[in-house]
Amino acid sequence: MYPFMIGDEKMSKTIAAVATGNAAGGIGVIRISGEHAIEIASAVFKPADGKPLTVVKGYHARFGSIYYNGEALDEAVALVFRAPKSYTGENVVELSVHGGLYIVQKTLEAVFDAGAVPAEPGEFTKRAFLNGKMDLAQAEGVANMISAQGQAAVRASMHLIDGALSRRIGAVLEDLLDASALMGAWVDYPDEEIPELEACELEKTLDSAVKALSGLLREYENGIVMTEGVDAAIAGKPNAGKSTLMNLLSGSEKSIVTDIEGTTRDIVEGSVRLGQLVLHLSDTAGIRDGADAVEKIGIERTFGKIDSAQLIIAVFDVSRPLDENDMRLIEKCRGKKAVAVINKIDLEDSKKLPEVEQAFEKTVYISAKQTDYLKEVEKAVISVLGAENFNASAPMLANARQKACCKNALGYVDEALFALKSGMTFDAVNVMIDSAADELLALTGKKATTEVVNNIFSKFCVGK
Repeated sequence: MYPFMIGDEKMSKTIAAVATGNAAGGIGVIRISGEHAIEIASAVFKPADGKPLTVVKGYHARFGSIYYNGEALDEAVALVFRAPKSYTGENVVELSVHGGLYIVQKTLEAVFDAGAVPAEPGEFTKRAFLNGKMDLAQAEGVANMISAQGQAAVRASMHLIDGALSRRIGAVLEDLLDASALMGAWVDYPDEEIPELEACELEKTLDSAVKALSGLLREYENGIVMTEGVDAAIAGKPNAGKSTLMNLLSGSEKSIVTDIEGTTRDIVEGSVRLGQLVLHLSDTAGIRDGADAVEKIGIERTFGKIDSAQLIIAVFDVSRPLDENDMRLIEKCRGKKAVAVINKIDLEDSKKLPEVEQAFEKTVYISAKQTDYLKEVEKAVISVLGAENFNASAPMLANARQKACCKNALGYVDEALFALKSGMTFDAVNVMIDSAADELLALTGKKATTEVVNNIFSKFCVGK
């Protein structure tokens, strides 16, 4: 439980919101949570068997009708969860009605008329956190699951919700707190029969914490790449096949393809799935000399996109000799994560381009008109991003907040190790260990501020 926030007046009220999307569908679900959730649901839902919801056991459903202003509105199913065995830890009722927008809205209005108040964004999950049903890291896993765009993101979010990260952090935290408690007792009560603290054992504990936290930070970038996707820019000369490649990757005609140079004058964007990876693609204006004023603006934006992108897919036309514009692109890609895609190998005069191969970590020869080459592009992209060994089942930091807490904790543990090896007293070492523990407690939410918690849940959708 988190009593520092339980006093919030809102927590004493019963809340309600539409848990399904704001669009017509097969069904619409209105979620109600709070002490009086079952009584409020009973005021608008009449079971077909005549038994009121107030006598229904948890994890049981009833078929019946929704009533609005005294008249039957729709047939519905009411699913009852009783505290504390519910998502929020409170009494919860979910009313499933036909998914027309009018019916869903009128059902929600009836629930409000019966005494519920509108739920704020993320308030159901926030209540689950406050009632001890999950920690803050698990709650952030719920948010990640909702926004997941690919298989890797779904799997990683599932393991986060399941507590994989919390357990990993908890193991490190337990070791640090045990060491801190022993040091504190040994320093404060020197005359008591407390086992002498061995510096070598403390060093082992700190080294183990460094290894665990460093591992989490090391895998963070790969994890973010696989779960949130990568900002990628497709760049090259006019008619190199950039737009054709964009269409190939997206599986649709996102970019206009013609034989006329300068057809793409501005950036065309779209998100695509490449295996388990999501690419936020930008098809940029072709790099060339002699462009008109409008096209020059597009080319300037191309170079800006190359500078800001996390990944560059540089496209070269194998049927044409490399020129100064190709060399400009090669130079712009130096020191960046970039894949060279040499296009048009289906043409009779295709050849190898060793100058390109030498300049890039990965080079792929393809015909952007043929889907057979998609796998080769995927392999090259994943290799350049360093994500070949990504394990969605492993504990993983999910966002910048968690990363910052982990990084700060590692910094304090490093300082504790330095103090220990420098011969400083145990009480000085303990200050650093306590600071590291505070950062890990903040990561899981056991010592998070109200401001941090409210900020996290404000980013959730209403109804979750």
